[in-house]
Amino acid sequence: MPPPPPRSFEPEELPALARNVIRNARFPQLATVDGDQPRVRPVSPVRVDGFTVYVANLRRYHKTGEIAANPKVELNYLDDAHDQVRITGVAEEVRDPAVLKEIWEGNPLLRKYLGSPDNPDLIIYRIRPERVRFMREWALDYFEVPCTEG
Repeated sequence: MPPPPPRSFEPEELPALARNVIRNARFPQLATVDGDQPRVRPVSPVRVDGFTVYVANLRRYHKTGEIAANPKVELNYLDDAHDQVRITGVAEEVRDPAVLKEIWEGNPLLRKYLGSPDNPDLIIYRIRPERVRFMREWALDYFEVPCTEG
C-alpha cells in the first residue's frame, strides 16, 4: 500500500509553515564542518527572529573551532508531523551588548549555569539565513522559503 500523499499547501503559506515547524520542533540539529568531516549535533536556540537563529555555545566546545575555521552552517528542524525546515547560513559571534543582555535576561538556564553574561566561556552565535527550505512530511521535495525577514 503506497503512503498517503503529503498535505498540499499554497506557495504563499511557505513562510508561515516554516515558522510553525521551527516553533514546534524547537531543538534543531546543527551541521558544521570539521576539516573535511561533517559534524552534526542537537542545539537549543536561545532566540529566534524569523529565520535568524541564535545559539548559545561554550568556547571550549569543539564546534567553536569548527565555526571559527568555517562559519558556514546548517540547521535542520523536524517536527512531530515530519515537516522539515533547513536553514543554511553563516554563524557569527554576537557582540552587541543590547542583544546579549536581552538574550541573557530571557534565558533562565543561561543565568543558572553560566552565572554572568560576562562569562568568558559564553558565545552566542547568530545564524544568518542565506537559504531556507521547507519539506512537507516525507515528500522528498524541498520548497524555497523567502528568508529576507528576521
